[in-house]
Amino acid sequence: MHATDGDNARFLSASLDWLRLVLRRHAEGLPGPERPALPGPTPKPVSDPVPAPARPEAEGRPPLPWGRRHHVAPAAVAASPADRARSGADTPTADDLAAAAARIAEAEAAVPPPPLVALARQLGLSRFERDVLLMCLAEELAPAMGALFAAAHGSEAMAFPTFGLALAVLPVPSWEAISSHGPLRFWRLVEISHAAGSALVTSPVRADERIVDYVKGLDHLDERLTVLVTRLRPAVHAALPASQQAAVARCAAAWERSPAPVVHLVGAQPGSKRLVAARAAASFGLTAYRLPVALLPERAADADRLARLWEREAGLMPVALYVDADDDAHGGYDPCALGRFLARMGAPVFVGSRDASPDLGRSAVVVDVAPPTPRERAAAWREALGPAAGSVHVDLLARQFALDVPAIAEVAEASGPDRVWEACLARTRPRLDGLAQRLRPEVGWEDIVLPAHAEVLMRQIADQVVRQETVYDTWGFGERLTRGLGVTALFAGPSGTGKTMAAEVLARELGLDLYRTDLSAVMSKYIGETEKNLRRLFDAAEAGGAVLFMDEAEALLGKRSEVKDAHDRYANVQIDYLLQRMESYRGLAIMATNMRSTLDAALVRRLRFVVEFPFPDVAQRREIWRKAFPEHAPGRHELDYDRLARLDVSGAMARNIAVNSAFLAAADGGAITMPLVLQAAREEFRKLQQPVRERDFAWSRPADPHSEVPS
Repeated sequence: MHATDGDNARFLSASLDWLRLVLRRHAEGLPGPERPALPGPTPKPVSDPVPAPARPEAEGRPPLPWGRRHHVAPAAVAASPADRARSGADTPTADDLAAAAARIAEAEAAVPPPPLVALARQLGLSRFERDVLLMCLAEELAPAMGALFAAAHGSEAMAFPTFGLALAVLPVPSWEAISSHGPLRFWRLVEISHAAGSALVTSPVRADERIVDYVKGLDHLDERLTVLVTRLRPAVHAALPASQQAAVARCAAAWERSPAPVVHLVGAQPGSKRLVAARAAASFGLTAYRLPVALLPERAADADRLARLWEREAGLMPVALYVDADDDAHGGYDPCALGRFLARMGAPVFVGSRDASPDLGRSAVVVDVAPPTPRERAAAWREALGPAAGSVHVDLLARQFALDVPAIAEVAEASGPDRVWEACLARTRPRLDGLAQRLRPEVGWEDIVLPAHAEVLMRQIADQVVRQETVYDTWGFGERLTRGLGVTALFAGPSGTGKTMAAEVLARELGLDLYRTDLSAVMSKYIGETEKNLRRLFDAAEAGGAVLFMDEAEALLGKRSEVKDAHDRYANVQIDYLLQRMESYRGLAIMATNMRSTLDAALVRRLRFVVEFPFPDVAQRREIWRKAFPEHAPGRHELDYDRLARLDVSGAMARNIAVNSAFLAAADGGAITMPLVLQAAREEFRKLQQPVRERDFAWSRPADPHSEVPS
């Protein structure tokens, strides 16, 4: 906490009075305040030293202690008596200097201290360095000081402060203060306008704009940082799950043991890690800010500049940094850039990522942040919905959507209880939209034709998704199982037999989105990329209410082969990873294949269901044809479905033929007729390069049994 407006104004006014006297005496050739004849490398005393713990990873840096800090109240600088009363004829005396120094000491003793005093303590400035900074600040605090600088330099062209002038007029000067390793330049408290060919000690020196505002009492985040970071809200109104409360406690313990640690938050849910970081920072009176890892500079010099700027900010304000390195948002970031940045950072920092990184540039404390369990999510939903929770199936909602606590609160606040399910779907879609194709499930049980056994298995799949809360939570089966908690199924059968349509039926029945991806598209020739793609896909699907439909499973899940070369070894690693990820998946995942015999036996063993989709028989084809033509299609009641059922077509072929025949009928301006359907069927067979026997597609109207037979 810093001085009040009045205390800070009195301190700055007294300090500027003293500086005016010092400059005037120098301009008139009088000795300065206890100044030695020649400035030299004298030891650097530190005013009001604050013990700083050793930081081996930041050797060579000025000490920068960390702790609880508070915002500074704005302060106004009072008009100086010297501005009003002193003239060129009044020669400042040593008594004037002593009186001004006494006023500084009195104002400096305020509790809490003025910002300039607090800054000097925080950044380890000596009294001489603090006076140099005051001289640089004087230009902004009292613009009329320019004439005194010119007089002290003996040149009207030098109406600005310089290091040379500071060494000549200020008490206890030290050459170390102008070194690039000294606090003034290391923390970029001052800026030097060093033109080519000019000497360092005669170049203009000015205070950094952020430091000027800080000393005035305007305490805000540096504008060079505001374009990179965003504030993390601790969401104090929401109760944290027990596991995440424990993670907050581990973060706090790490900060207690070390003054500026790297706390590495590891887990699959970015929102939970951010919330833990914000809560842990708040427990120390700090505000956490998020920096996306993609915004870190690639050049070492730029990384050092950013790290130093943030470290300085952490010395001025109660802030902590959260570097967001989650793969789902920043899959292509450079780990070396993160390591370079952290190696140069001496302030408290969080790093959030999906998995622990072996080398962050500094030693790190790894803290696992698990997503809330379904039971914890249900409790969060009940708290967020309040009395309206009774009208919502909270347990099913919590089981299906793996949202973090802040997201649950936001959804509950933004949507009513009757729209909460749709709101959860909308919130979780963006993570999957970039990884898979979203299909709109428009068909139901009445639209699909399945063998009896396949339909029974399909309905069992839907029941198991809906009743997970009862079996796993209420009956306690979830406490015994560590894997295989999701519902996984294999749809096997020839192309066009309804595997995708069956997935649509399940998604519609469950009220979930359906996302389709080809496993062949997930595969990559680069080592590790296939596993990364699969992980992102499963993580995104698990977080949201989605049915994950993976087509062409045989592309990745062929039988593992004997390892003869590196390619075989890598292919087997991919299969092993997918098998492991499917076991840990908690949602509904469906794989489809046309070639079940090629699949690895270990995959089939891990699946909950295997549903066979055989080529339809005559009775099934008759029903498929009836459902292929909508109720309002003209002529559908006049079609001979028994005749059509004799064609060896799959469900997908029948739908294509029905649509094509409808367009032929629309072009003729009439109804759908058998000749048009058979014409469309002939073209479908030719398209698929299937044998075409003209007698199969010839049509003659059956004889009317009531017509009169000629004798």
